Amino acid sequence: MPAPTPPGLGTQLAPDALGSDTEVLVSPGYLAGPGPNLAIFNTLGNAAGWTRTVAFGTDAYFTSPCQRVRVANPVESYYGGWTISYAEDPLGVPDWITTFDRNTPSEIVAAFTETLVHGLHNNFADYLSGGKRYTGTSPASLIARHRWEPVHGSRPFRSVSPDGHAAYQMRAGWLHEYDELISPEKSTWRMSAGPDPVYTPAWQAFFSRYTPQHLIAASAAAFADRTPVLRAPDQIPDRHRSLTTVTLPEPAGLAQRATAALARSAHVPAAAIPPYPAAPAALAQHAGSRRQR
Repeated sequence: MPAPTPPGLGTQLAPDALGSDTEVLVSPGYLAGPGPNLAIFNTLGNAAGWTRTVAFGTDAYFTSPCQRVRVANPVESYYGGWTISYAEDPLGVPDWITTFDRNTPSEIVAAFTETLVHGLHNNFADYLSGGKRYTGTSPASLIARHRWEPVHGSRPFRSVSPDGHAAYQMRAGWLHEYDELISPEKSTWRMSAGPDPVYTPAWQAFFSRYTPQHLIAASAAAFADRTPVLRAPDQIPDRHRSLTTVTLPEPAGLAQRATAALARSAHVPAAAIPPYPAAPAALAQHAGSRRQR
């Protein structure tokens, strides 16, 4: 039975009763489906000095001006979605890798990429202790604020959302750092959601051990946020429909959301962005390189 309609969101609806071009609000966002990638493409496409390459007609690759960050959106790869890597030595083995599979809600990916782009110019100094954007909030404590419950005795350690359909997992114990760079499933942190978010998740996001804490926290904030997200009815996965609340947005609220989305996603009109290929529907601390060069 869907949860009661949050105040001010309009009338609760059955997705099947709506046309495919209708915009609806879906809650929780982690069950809403991947949604459109425009905000992610706009953030990377508008970032000063970043370059973009398209391969095979569909796969998009972005590289930062410093050549240390590479972002890939390989549509037909095993994970699809987005893979982000950072290497202190641009020609060296990555220091960290983050992978969002093709079904990860775009809001969670966008939170990561926006924070990455905004902080990279000074090596994330603004987000570290003493920086103007430093909060000291760890991803785990942020999740706890939303009343996610730790599963005592679980290995790896995990916290689960109040509805039981989302999980944040942290692997403990020793693991060779290169193992998780090669195999995302071995990563230190994982976010996942679905009817069974632990064993048969609908989507997964993986963060290797040295991924900066503030980047994981940005994704965790979007992950745990209960604010409904905009989707077309046919973008909601079939097996999630009985687990979500779907409402028609109030006209004023829709306009505010559209304005906020534009402000977040780009500093120039979207029409100025070249066309992109269609896409299918303990805590880490930032540190310098671990290898001597």
